[in-house]
Amino acid sequence: MNDSNDRRIRRESLSERVRSNPYPAVIWLGAGLALVLPEAGALLSFLLGLVPWGALAGAVPVPGQPTVAEFGRALADVPTLLSRDVIPNQGYKVPGEGWHGTFMGLSPALAWALRAGLVFGYVACWGLWAVHGYRLYRYTYRPAEWTPFDDTVDRFADHGWGLFGLAVVCLFLTFAVFAPAVSPTTAERNIYDRYEQSITHYEDGQLREVSVGTANLDTVSQGIETRNVGVLTYDRYDRFHPFGTLPNGQDLFMFMAAGARVSLFIGLLSIGLSVVLAGGGALVSAYYRGRVDLGLVLAGDSIQAMPQLLVIILLSVVLSGTWIADLYNGGVLIALVFAGTGWPGLWRSIRGPAMQVARESWVEAARGFGEPARVTMYRHILPYVTGYLLVYASMILGGIVIGVAGLSFLGLGVTAPVPEWGRAISAGEPYVDSVSWHIALIPGLLIVLVVTGFNALGDGVRDAIDPQSESSESTVVASSGGGA
Repeated sequence: MNDSNDRRIRRESLSERVRSNPYPAVIWLGAGLALVLPEAGALLSFLLGLVPWGALAGAVPVPGQPTVAEFGRALADVPTLLSRDVIPNQGYKVPGEGWHGTFMGLSPALAWALRAGLVFGYVACWGLWAVHGYRLYRYTYRPAEWTPFDDTVDRFADHGWGLFGLAVVCLFLTFAVFAPAVSPTTAERNIYDRYEQSITHYEDGQLREVSVGTANLDTVSQGIETRNVGVLTYDRYDRFHPFGTLPNGQDLFMFMAAGARVSLFIGLLSIGLSVVLAGGGALVSAYYRGRVDLGLVLAGDSIQAMPQLLVIILLSVVLSGTWIADLYNGGVLIALVFAGTGWPGLWRSIRGPAMQVARESWVEAARGFGEPARVTMYRHILPYVTGYLLVYASMILGGIVIGVAGLSFLGLGVTAPVPEWGRAISAGEPYVDSVSWHIALIPGLLIVLVVTGFNALGDGVRDAIDPQSESSESTVVASSGGGA
């Protein structure tokens, strides 16, 4: 009788199991909804930003009723809990009265730390919610008591180096995605529109107003005590700078946060294109073999035979005057160059596993039954190489971050004034041994930390997918395959 009940339970679909025990799922979904609400305004702004309100504004309005465009703009202006408007950190200090304009009268440093801490805590709550959702599905709603994926997850959970990499990558993603919220100021205010934006400060017994651009010229860091705003200090306009300022007076923390967005965009676009090219090439090589595989080998070896750094520099200069270089201030061009020169290394990493799977009996049986090549490749070969793609892609992504920073250091790649980490190191190079050491040292340390995090995450995922690969030296070379 018990065996029949067990078989019946295993035959139940996920929806049937949820209906039989809905309370854990309802609580989990409710927690997710509660996490969405604080940032509902940002989500609405993103979604409604895709709507052509300008075209809708021409619609015939109903007397006494708001137009569709007005309604959409109103929804997009819904404030978010973690926005700068809710927790402002810019204000001025009046002697004997304290701070004005900041959140609850806190100092700009405390107000900024509070907002940044809430942002990182908010992302951590999402991570805990996702982990709890997986455990809820695994132990409560999944019919099977065990799957091979369980062992993969358990091995990764015990992999300290991989967990360190995951934590660093999550911090980097949060740093990039929430750059305007975690920074003491914004790129629009401090870089792009600095002379159209103004700040109020208290000086000589009265309030004065000055443009951000003018204030930046008075708060530069150029290697001497009288011209330096260091780490965790205020400037003369009561602005707090966690990482100090750049030689042009811009806030370094803001520059790094905005630059993280640029690096993330280029890295994801480049690695996405590389995965498509390498994955498709590996499937074609494994299925057709023979001359097709030989042609891909020759193409890949021809690209890898050329020094990648020199090729990237050459293409960046040659194509700098084309329309592609105007897309995202050169970011799209750099991503395409990295993808075009980096896919052979990724392809070679997964070609072997794809060839091995293609020789299995079930693949040969599918070919014998006349199954279309596309279906065989994507149904029977791709699932077995996806793990390898994820592992090597995460490792190569760290190399791309270094490569993009190196190009910016040389004055190539993403054009100014778009922030990029390598440009900060280049600007701080003359001041490494001075009081303005922070300009080059902090970006350099962040680059090392982020690249190490991506490599550690790749190691953890690799060891979790294939425990026999632990301490294997043959795959470590992939960590340097994506960058210049």
